[in-house]
Amino acid sequence: MSARSHITTHVLDAVTGSPAASVGVVLEQHVQGGWRELATAQTDVDGRVADLGPEAVSAGRYRITFETGSYFSARGQTTFYPYVTIIFDVDDESVHYHVPLLLSPFAYSTYRGS
Repeated sequence: MSARSHITTHVLDAVTGSPAASVGVVLEQHVQGGWRELATAQTDVDGRVADLGPEAVSAGRYRITFETGSYFSARGQTTFYPYVTIIFDVDDESVHYHVPLLLSPFAYSTYRGS
């Protein structure tokens, strides 16, 4: 088993109250001139991605994009948000960053997890 990534995520489907499995996730780092892709993954059966990106990242700006349109389409649901993008800053390189997503077809929320 590999070490946990510096940045992890968890997606919960607020309509069903269940983990959102098989959601595509992309992690990127802001660099001069744009964004650089660091990793891609899919949420597991528990809605988690524990190995999203490297074991350590430098301070800076990052974004996680969730492919929510594909997730809802696979369930026969329409959604207002085909993608959810969360941009956040890593300011302390010594701590773990957990970025959860609470999802429904017409709303979402996020917070700084632990």
